Amino acid sequence: MEGERRASQARSSGLPAGGADGESPGGSAPFPGSSGSSALLQAEVLDLDEDEDDLEVFSKDASLMDMNSFSPMMPTSPLSMINQIKFEDEPDLKDLFITVDEPESHVTTIETFITYRIITKTSRGEFDSSEFEVRRRYQDFLWLKGKLEEAHPTLIIPPLPEKFIVKGMVERFNDDFIETRRKALHKFLNRIADHPTLTFNEDFKIFLTAQAWELSSHKKQGPGLLSRMGQTVRAVASSMRGVKNRPEEFMEMNNFIELFSQKINLIDKISQRIYKEEREYFDEMKEYGPIHILWSASEEDLVDTLKDVAGCIDRCCKATEKRMSGLSEALLPVVHEYVLYSEMLMGVMKRRDQIQAELDSKVEALTYKKTDTDLLPEEIGKLEDKVECANNALKADWERWKQNMQNDIKLAFTDMAEENIHYYEQCLATWESFLTSQTNLHLEETSEDKP
Repeated sequence: MEGERRASQARSSGLPAGGADGESPGGSAPFPGSSGSSALLQAEVLDLDEDEDDLEVFSKDASLMDMNSFSPMMPTSPLSMINQIKFEDEPDLKDLFITVDEPESHVTTIETFITYRIITKTSRGEFDSSEFEVRRRYQDFLWLKGKLEEAHPTLIIPPLPEKFIVKGMVERFNDDFIETRRKALHKFLNRIADHPTLTFNEDFKIFLTAQAWELSSHKKQGPGLLSRMGQTVRAVASSMRGVKNRPEEFMEMNNFIELFSQKINLIDKISQRIYKEEREYFDEMKEYGPIHILWSASEEDLVDTLKDVAGCIDRCCKATEKRMSGLSEALLPVVHEYVLYSEMLMGVMKRRDQIQAELDSKVEALTYKKTDTDLLPEEIGKLEDKVECANNALKADWERWKQNMQNDIKLAFTDMAEENIHYYEQCLATWESFLTSQTNLHLEETSEDKP
C-alpha cells in the first residue's frame, strides 16, 4: 500500500516514472560504467600543459552553483502532468517559438546594462495572446533560472552564460560580447521551451509575457528573506551531513558527471587554443598578399607570377576567415555550453542528495528516538514520496539530457570536420590552379624559344 501511495503521488506530480535501471527508451545511449562512457570523449591522446595561458573566453559565475534557491517543493501542477503525458505519448509538435534579438544599451546614474527583446509566438490555449514582445535584462534571466531550480530541484535546467567580469582593459559591452550573450540567452530560452516539463512552468510563462512592471511585482511575491534563509540553512545542514547510502545508479551518474566534466573542460581549453592559433595564423597570412604586390613592382620579369601568388594568398585568407567563423559560431559555443552543463549537473546531484539526506536524518532520529517520535512516521512517509519523485524526475531527465548532449556534440564536430575538409580542398585547388597556370606558361615560353 505504501508503494502504491508513493507511485500515485509521483503520477500526480506530472513526473515520468522512470525505470530503476535508468535506461532510455532507445537503449542506445552509453551509460556511466559502460564502455560507451569512456569512448564518449577520448581526450587522453591530447597532451596539454597545465601552465598554459588561460584560454577561456568566459568568466566563471558562482551563481551557477548557488544553492540558496533550493526548495523542497516539487511540481504538482495538473497542467504540467497533462502536458508531460502529451509529450510522452504524442509526436513532438512545437507550439512555442521564442526569439531573442535587438540588444539595447541603457545608461542610468547608477548603472549601465543591456536589455534584449524577446518575441514569443505560440498556439497554446493557456496564453492570452498568440504573440508577445517584452524586454529583459540579464538579471531577469537569472531570476527565471532560480525559480526553475526551486520548482524542479532535480530536473536539469539549461545553463545561462556566465556573468561577465572585466579582465584588464576589455570593454564590458563590446559588440562581440553582446552578440555572444544574445545567442546564449536565445538558446537558454529555447532549451526550456523544448523541455517537456519546464516549458509549462508558470514563472516561465510570466517571464515571456509580463511587462517590466508586472514582472517586478511578481518577483516581490516570492518567499520572504527569513523563509529563504531557513531553506538555505536546511540545505547546508543536509549537505554537511551527506548521504550515507546513495543508490548505485546515482553513484554511476556522479562518476559519469565527474569524468564528463574533466573531458569537456579539456576539449574546451584545446578548442580555445586552436582558435587562438588560427587567429594568429590568419593575421600573419593577411600581410603576405600586399607584400607580394609590392614585390612585383620591383621585379619586371615576375610581375604576373607575384600578383598571382598574392591572389592565391588572398583567396586562402578568405577561406581561413570563413573556417574561423564556423569554429567560433558552431563548435566553441556548443563545447562551452556543455562545460556549463557539467556544473549544472553537479548542482542537480547536490540537490538530490539534500532531499535524501533530509530523509536519512528523520529515519536516524526515529531509530535512536532523538526527538518526538509521534509525528516522525508521517514526516518520513512524505519525505519518502518526495525522494521517489526527485529520483524519478532526475532519471527521466538524465536520459533525455544525455541523448541531446551526444547529438549536439556529434553534430558540432561532424560539421566542423566537413568544414575543414572543404577548407583544405579549396586551398589545395587554389594552389593547384596556380601551379597549372605557371606550368602552362613555362611550356609556352619554352616552345617559343625553339627554332
